[in-house]
Amino acid sequence: MITKPYNTLSDFLKEKFGCKVFKVTLNAGFTCPNRDGTKGVGGCIYCESSTLMPKEYSGDVDIKSQLAAGIEKVRKRHKAQKFIAYFQINTNTHAPAEYLEKLYRQALHPDVVGIAISTRPDCVDDSVLDLIERLKKERYVWLELGLQSANDSTLAYINRGHTAKDFEEAITKAKARGIDTCAHVIIGLPHEDRQSVFKTIKFLAELNVWGIKFHQLQVIKGTRLEELYNEGKVRLLELEEYANLMVECLEMLPKTTIIHRLSGDAPKQFIVAPKWGANKFIIMDKITEILKAKNTFQGANNH
Repeated sequence: MITKPYNTLSDFLKEKFGCKVFKVTLNAGFTCPNRDGTKGVGGCIYCESSTLMPKEYSGDVDIKSQLAAGIEKVRKRHKAQKFIAYFQINTNTHAPAEYLEKLYRQALHPDVVGIAISTRPDCVDDSVLDLIERLKKERYVWLELGLQSANDSTLAYINRGHTAKDFEEAITKAKARGIDTCAHVIIGLPHEDRQSVFKTIKFLAELNVWGIKFHQLQVIKGTRLEELYNEGKVRLLELEEYANLMVECLEMLPKTTIIHRLSGDAPKQFIVAPKWGANKFIIMDKITEILKAKNTFQGANNH
């Protein structure tokens, strides 16, 4: 049962598994092909992967150990019963399928009901998709692909190293195998106006992606984006602007699209700006407030 004016991941998982399900973040020791020279150099201008590192991580790449520690922590804190093993850090398909299978299978803990794999759209060849198709016969599996924008000029500016077409091809292949796929999108990217944002949302709506994970553009310490911001070359959205844009994005999406998150939440110590981005609950409340004030909902303008 949907309890909000948008279709949340928590509601989806609760309905699917009969209880609240919690994610446990894992670091499988992957690099990124956009930083290691495989596909590009320098990495995305906004990215600092250490901001994603789970607090429990101590340099151990053993998935079973990380998962056990993560489950214990979440179980104590939330009295959780079921879990998603979330391969989140860097590009989690950036290896041969045989190696990937050994890693993913370490996450098949009895209390793990699903596996989420975060990666890039240019790093999911047929062997990887075939592996995920096999795995989903044993556990629920979804794939997360970083799109960020459907505008190729933006993708070039932020040094993504792939195109919107690469994303479309990856989604099409995943859907053909029955694999649920979530797109990552950043709202407020440099040189993007409202119409640029809406182009991305329409692109995803037409592809009928299973899920979307929204992030506000955040300036993180130690990134190229921080340099551009300090030089006055990047304007960031105010909370009210972001929330209003998000409401319009939700209205454009199909009602069935699963909203994984409405904003990013990097640790405070890494955030240069905007400061409002440090509290995802403030952002969520503002978006919900506007939805209610407008008496609108996800899918209201999806035709």
